[in-house]
Amino acid sequence: MLGQYFKSIYQDTMQRAYDTAYVHISQSIDSNSNFLDCGASNGWTFDHIAKRCRVMPSQYYGIEWDESFVKYGQKRGLNIVLGDLNKGLPYDTGTFSCVYALSILEHLLNPCRLLKDCHRVLSSGGRLVLLTPNISTYFTAFFILLGKMPSSGPHPDSDELIQREVIFQVSDAQGTDATEDKPIYRHLIVFSYRVLRRYLHMLGFSKVSGYGFGLYPFPIFMQRALEQVDPFHCHQMVFVATKY
Repeated sequence: MLGQYFKSIYQDTMQRAYDTAYVHISQSIDSNSNFLDCGASNGWTFDHIAKRCRVMPSQYYGIEWDESFVKYGQKRGLNIVLGDLNKGLPYDTGTFSCVYALSILEHLLNPCRLLKDCHRVLSSGGRLVLLTPNISTYFTAFFILLGKMPSSGPHPDSDELIQREVIFQVSDAQGTDATEDKPIYRHLIVFSYRVLRRYLHMLGFSKVSGYGFGLYPFPIFMQRALEQVDPFHCHQMVFVATKY
């Protein structure tokens, strides 16, 4: 019962966080601008954005580390290239009106380098849209008090640890990758709300807006009101940063 309770909050949280990110991405694009998807997978986010605004596949650019996803996306006619986001972005300065990274930062060893390069490749007036978990949550504090390793999503370490804490597993993701070179599920570096907001200002973004989603352990009917009061401890955060 407790596991299902948290799972329902998690699903509501992620749905609203992604919807908010898509709205801001769509508002940042017009028919004459190009946009970049960091961690593109097979280009599935293009479909969501195309439903919200009139964009052509030729406007979409993606970078992805998994070669099978790159090939699949290219077969769909999308401009997705193979690359490692830890090593920066292979694009010219001022190329894009919008750059976004949805549930990507927490899987990188060098997320700060990516954020810095996102600022570089954005044109004047361009927007960066981020969706990433927040390390500073009541849920995290609860795990620490219990002497357990906190997690903001699929648990990062081992099958044995997942089985011991299965009651708190809130994602449907199957399997782990503790011994793999590419961290599909592992959360490596997770920002807090205040730190990420401050860092975006430090990079030179002149306007930074943050939104919090999922204030555990409160029930869904209370979430929206509480998120307005305390976005700093929400499970997921969406940041929209504008470059001038």
